[in-house]
Amino acid sequence: QVQLVESGGGLVQPGGSLRLSCAASGSAFSFYIMAWYRQAPGNQRERVAQIITSGMTNYANSVKGRFTISRDNAKNTVYLQMNSLKPEDTAVYYCNAEESWGTRNNYWGQGTQVTVSS
Repeated sequence: QVQLVESGGGLVQPGGSLRLSCAASGSAFSFYIMAWYRQAPGNQRERVAQIITSGMTNYANSVKGRFTISRDNAKNTVYLQMNSLKPEDTAVYYCNAEESWGTRNNYWGQGTQVTVSS
């Protein structure tokens, strides 16, 4: 089992940047598929970015070219660098870890609020 703790959210003006971090407890972090999701009020939770064990990444069309997901396996941490932020990026952002083996259990962090507003 893994515990996830997000940090780095806050209030930023349109066009600004934020970097979210997600620290994972436990071992075998490098074997987890890591992802960032977000959920705005009244909307379903959507996946924003994913990084698999090989380091390959994929992004939602709405954030391509603006967001970058990365991982540091030595620090058990995954990051989401968000640039050129827009008001529509406002949401609670959640870190997700999926086991890449066996029953593919999923784990979630508690979420961090990102608000883009002038």
